[in-house]
Amino acid sequence: MSNYNINVEDNLINFAIKKGISVDGLQMPSIVIAPERIKVLMINEVPPQEPGDFFYSKSSNPNYMSTTIPLFHKADVNVKNIQDILDLGIYITTAVKKPKWDYVVSTEIIREHMPILEHEIELFPNLSVIMLMGDVARKSFNMILRKNKCKSITGSTYKIRQQKFTYKNIRVLPSYIMTGGNILIEKSKCQMISEDIRNMMNLIS
Repeated sequence: MSNYNINVEDNLINFAIKKGISVDGLQMPSIVIAPERIKVLMINEVPPQEPGDFFYSKSSNPNYMSTTIPLFHKADVNVKNIQDILDLGIYITTAVKKPKWDYVVSTEIIREHMPILEHEIELFPNLSVIMLMGDVARKSFNMILRKNKCKSITGSTYKIRQQKFTYKNIRVLPSYIMTGGNILIEKSKCQMISEDIRNMMNLIS
């Protein structure tokens, strides 16, 4: 496949418009990348309420990266910013493209945004691993699985994270959400996320 670049944000917004999905308040990865270089898709929950805290924000210290980078470090992956992560062939996104304003992300908004996520997955022809970072990511991905007549991934993350799941020959790793003020305080969960990142790195090395 020949090398080419895409503007991810423009691509996803144009897709949403074509599908009749409201684009008001959507936050997408604002980057231009070569899709064939991406080997891993990490799907988190939702964008932050403050756009400056998003993974791809140009601000000096986005809140989402303040937890993500330490988790990579704990997995012995030396990264300093989102570009370092992209350079490893790892692309981070969210299952839902709007911030949440309530404690729970509704099933309705997960279902509404699921086609965008499915399209996003299909942008990358060389994916080896998909990481489901939290319950919202898994719920959205299960909708994609059912749509494609595949078996859902069920069970508590603690029990199933070591099991082998695949989707279209892509390894799927259930894990935990990697953003939020309490993530780094929850030592056991932090340890499991870093183990899952290390496992992912072994799969693509």
